[in-house]
Amino acid sequence: MKKIIFKSIIIISFSLYSTLFCQADSTSNEINLTINEIRSTPINLSGPRMGVTILSESFRKTIMEKHKVELNPVVAQFGWHFEYRFFSAKNGATAISEWVLLIGGFGQEKFIPSLTWLLGYRSPSGFEFGAGPNLSVSGTSVVFATGITFQSEDINVPVNIALATSKSGLRFTLLFGFNLRRD
Repeated sequence: MKKIIFKSIIIISFSLYSTLFCQADSTSNEINLTINEIRSTPINLSGPRMGVTILSESFRKTIMEKHKVELNPVVAQFGWHFEYRFFSAKNGATAISEWVLLIGGFGQEKFIPSLTWLLGYRSPSGFEFGAGPNLSVSGTSVVFATGITFQSEDINVPVNIALATSKSGLRFTLLFGFNLRRD
């Protein structure tokens, strides 16, 4: 299962990155990126996040054995998303770095911190994906995330799903939030 997920992420990544960085021929209607059309000024798009995480049975079992704590399979999450666009083409394609700090378990009277660092890509239409490491009470894992950002006036509303894979088991997260548009 992990090999299939990993291979799928690699194929999607190469497809999207090759589309982003290839030059169109001068007779086509596609956008040619030149060094003068690329913006590299960092833009801060941080904001609050909330959502839920669904814990696999193996993950719950590991937590119960390791920390002697009982958890329901669905955990509410609240936190902050630190996002920086560090590369942006004129057509709107961007490279992003994200830190997501979440605290879950309040509804179960628990304190479950989690920190994730993602490197990713956002298309001009708002589709995004990324991958990176995660640190939580269960240890470390790799996170694969995707989503879309909707825009309304000067507010961005991101909706993301993420899959965290580790020896402890799987976690599936749905998050949404907002931030101010700073283009």
